Amino acid sequence: MRPLARVQAEALRRRGADVLLVTSDQHPESDGARDYELVLDPRVRTLATWPASVAAWRRVRDYGADVVIAELVRDPRWMALAAGAPRVQLVHDDKPHDADEQRPGYERAVFDRWGARSAATVTYSDYVADAIISRRDVAGTPVHVLPLTSDLDVALVPPPVRAEGRRDFVMVGRLNPYKNIDVVLRAWQRHVSGQAWRGDNLLLIGDGPISLRNAALPPHARWLSGSYRYSDVIETISAAKGSVAHYRRASQSGVQVLSMQLGVMPIVSDIGGLPEYQPPGGPVVGVDDVAGLAAAFDRLADPAVAARNGAEAAGHYARRCCGDAAADRLLNILAEVRAARPPFGARELTRAGRPRERF
Repeated sequence: MRPLARVQAEALRRRGADVLLVTSDQHPESDGARDYELVLDPRVRTLATWPASVAAWRRVRDYGADVVIAELVRDPRWMALAAGAPRVQLVHDDKPHDADEQRPGYERAVFDRWGARSAATVTYSDYVADAIISRRDVAGTPVHVLPLTSDLDVALVPPPVRAEGRRDFVMVGRLNPYKNIDVVLRAWQRHVSGQAWRGDNLLLIGDGPISLRNAALPPHARWLSGSYRYSDVIETISAAKGSVAHYRRASQSGVQVLSMQLGVMPIVSDIGGLPEYQPPGGPVVGVDDVAGLAAAFDRLADPAVAARNGAEAAGHYARRCCGDAAADRLLNILAEVRAARPPFGARELTRAGRPRERF
């Protein structure tokens, strides 16, 4: 989640907040530490990682945060980094998507108890907020909902692609079973066999299971396997006629908001596509409706329709999901948490002489 945390931190900084981001180097987009970043190795059983953790504890203590934001913490040493200030926990999903995301029992016992002492919980959809309200690490905390923003730096967003430049459909990210790949491929085969096909390919971009490696893809479907950096795929995604996020379970999808940010209309299922993210009029198809999904491909195959729908998606993202919109709401939540408890730590005065909050 480091790229998303950077987008959020920089949006808060643009609003005058002082932010120290403690993170790890586990994402393909990771690069050198920025001036507000402290990068740690979370392998707690590796002795060589401990000196940096001790140094980080001293820096964080001297920093004196007013509020700590905790997201996907799995290293118990980081619990000490969050001591001494009220804490807000960010919860992305109501449950693991698949076996790869399951946490060991001892982690759940330790970190759920720690999460239950949070001053507030933040989720990215009403669906998740409703699903976790009774969970032991959430019950008893105020729950707030923020819009999920894309983790792509706005400086990297290319200009909108016009109709004449539109080609192909994309399915991006870890191609896990819940992403309903079998139905997508059957619908694609039906589209390619019909009269609406305009010569496009369906591009599957990202890692996938062994079953996908052994599967025979239908005509004009290509799998670009392996991890990637955004610089490798942004031009391909932004030129696409549609982005497939037709999942078998509800998810506030990073792919969905990335697609909108790049001016590409997402195609979602009636189970997987949360209403607060899909643009008005965007394709919402039954999760097992092969014919309906093929019809969505048919409609967006027209490059003029794809470009017009992409512009609508980009407008929806700018109004509802952009980093600045999310930061405004998050800053209000942090201010409420700070006001509810006497502040800790140091204060830094801005040139205007007002206290500058630290997070």
